[in-house]
Amino acid sequence: MEKKTNFLENIIKDDLKTKKYEKIVTRFPPEPNGFPHIGHAKSICLNFGLAKEFNGLCNLRMDDTNPTTEETKYVKALEDAVKWLGFEYDGEIRYTSDYFPELYEYAIKLIKMGKAYVDSISEDEMSEFRGTVTSAGKRSKFAERTIEENLDLFERMKNGEFENGAHVLRAKIDMSSPNMQLRDPLLYRIRHASHFRTGDKWCIYPMYDFAHPLSDYLEGVTHSICTLEFENNRDIYNWLLDTLGLSPRPYQYEFARLNMNYTMMSKRKLIELVKSGVVSGWDDPRMPTIAGYKRKGYTKEAIVNFCEQIGVAKANSTVDVSQLEFCIRDDLNTKAPRVMCVLEPLKVVIENYEGSEELEADYFPPDVGKSGSRKLTFSKEIYIQKDDFNENPPKGYYRLTPTQSVRLKHGYIISFKEAIKDSAGNITEIRAIYHPNSKSGNDTSGIKVKSAIQWVSAKTAKKVEVRLYDRLFLSDSPKSMDDLNPNSLIVVKNALIEPAVVTEKISQRFQFERLGYFYADPVDYSDEHPVFNKIVGLKDSWTKIEELKQEKKVKKEHTQGEVKPLSKEEEKRFSRYTNELNLNSEIANTLARDETLSNFFEKALLELNSPSNLANIITSQVAKELKSYDVDELKFTPVQISSLVKMLDDELISSKIAKDVFEIMAQTGDEPEKIVKEKGLIQISDVNVIMPIIDEVFAKNSENLEKYKAGNTNLFGFFVGAVLKATGGKANPKVVNELVKKKLD
Repeated sequence: MEKKTNFLENIIKDDLKTKKYEKIVTRFPPEPNGFPHIGHAKSICLNFGLAKEFNGLCNLRMDDTNPTTEETKYVKALEDAVKWLGFEYDGEIRYTSDYFPELYEYAIKLIKMGKAYVDSISEDEMSEFRGTVTSAGKRSKFAERTIEENLDLFERMKNGEFENGAHVLRAKIDMSSPNMQLRDPLLYRIRHASHFRTGDKWCIYPMYDFAHPLSDYLEGVTHSICTLEFENNRDIYNWLLDTLGLSPRPYQYEFARLNMNYTMMSKRKLIELVKSGVVSGWDDPRMPTIAGYKRKGYTKEAIVNFCEQIGVAKANSTVDVSQLEFCIRDDLNTKAPRVMCVLEPLKVVIENYEGSEELEADYFPPDVGKSGSRKLTFSKEIYIQKDDFNENPPKGYYRLTPTQSVRLKHGYIISFKEAIKDSAGNITEIRAIYHPNSKSGNDTSGIKVKSAIQWVSAKTAKKVEVRLYDRLFLSDSPKSMDDLNPNSLIVVKNALIEPAVVTEKISQRFQFERLGYFYADPVDYSDEHPVFNKIVGLKDSWTKIEELKQEKKVKKEHTQGEVKPLSKEEEKRFSRYTNELNLNSEIANTLARDETLSNFFEKALLELNSPSNLANIITSQVAKELKSYDVDELKFTPVQISSLVKMLDDELISSKIAKDVFEIMAQTGDEPEKIVKEKGLIQISDVNVIMPIIDEVFAKNSENLEKYKAGNTNLFGFFVGAVLKATGGKANPKVVNELVKKKLD
């Protein structure tokens, strides 16, 4: 499928085609007054990505025109972010301060042209004189100063003769312009402050609107790409370059900045978080900074993929943070070795077991296509997760109970015998028995269990600190510290983990089975004190507080034989499902009426373009689960359903197998590929395997075979069904149909 181009790519293609430019040059021009955040990542990916796509260059330029807020550490953070994301800038890092002499000369030129003047009115007067969107502004009396007076004052401003705010240099454009940015904008202001690069050499500093276009020109930039808040500033950009007659000149284009729910990206507010001590620093894993994501354990591939997925648009919108979380899950799914960790250990003593033995366990599930295994020590005393045992289990609880056995992941099935309690009635230890013939991969016990739980050996487990990070804000549109999530960080000091994680160090990122993805903290980790940060959970279980309060099951409403009419929103969904996705009206109606089900379907559809099969399993199987559980309580996700349907589409499993796999998914939350592999449910399509079974069915049903030959063709279905039954439903129905027909003919 051909890649869909965005409007910026189309502009560049046209410029190259018409020879407007021989080579494109873009730039990433951040102000070094804070650490770059995920919004900067989008800009980095866009500017450097366009340069790479069109065989051009991209500059990294620090917009260092405000000496009171900028520091070298921020330059370093910006440089690190660009390099970590995998991009290379042209030449050395550039600085606007490198061009201060040239910018000063351009200001002199504007004064000599009568296009700039030194103004001396107060800030209040300047604001008053600016006018409103419906009324023209009023030009300052100081605009009548002669060129000589302006040149003299401007030089004295540069020499430090005046206090801050005494004078400013303004462009003389149009005080009645409908674009208020053109009402004699500021070009220079006085700042008696030491600059981190130029020291005390300058007492005047250029404004962004003056420095930006001229720096672009001096660097040979062709396409100056900004976010939408600079759209009105484009007129100043054009006025400066055209008035000064600079050519070949760059042009400014705007795109929508990244807004993400549950996230603050205002530098001022991020600085407040750091200075107030709410977070530990700019690289706190809860911060939306690139340094924060990096320390949390995000990969550059996940962030770049996220930026590509959200695309480039001209209109502002808010991206769901779960899309970013999906990207890191998707990336780590094939990279992170699976291991077991117990956050809240509960001791289990296996009374009928003595000694110890080593169990073999793979680091990766079969579908990942990676090899590697480790040894697990099974012994008399082990630890399980505290909430994996319940004396009085609620409905749908599938772990260890007094009456329900459970499998130890990669190990044996154990059954409850006794709970040891302290004087307060708290369970301190479980006594259990194991079933020797129930070993994973070689189970002949006949005991049916509904789930497998993680565990570690008391003999070999290593103690680690685990930091459970969650979203920093409870509100999807945080405004202040009042929206902070009090549980954004929970530190577990005495978690227990498989020894291979610490001793063999095969990776820095792991999937702690059933818990999520984790990363060895690059700052605090040591061999003596291992520390792991939670990157993301295995599935998106976050639900907005407002939705949690309001969410109700949407059911079909029948009143005296009449169906409730579709609302406008439901009609819109129904039309899309029938006209665009070609779903049958009954299924489309079910999806359209149930918003929860519809949202689940849409998320699955983003992963796999198979609307019919997705809709069938969601309206039948998923809908049944939603009658008993809220959507955030489901053990499976839309992504897992799309994976299940993908196997169905690829004819790796049959419809019957898909239902069986779904039932296991609903109980355990395991990946469908893993279930199919472990249960041996791969669909049989090999002719050499199926034909002997057909021959055997025909031999056992010779009478029906004679009846078929005598003209009773209705028996065709009987033979197909018999073959499918003989394979336990694993045979490919399509192949069976073809082979049976061929055999009968």
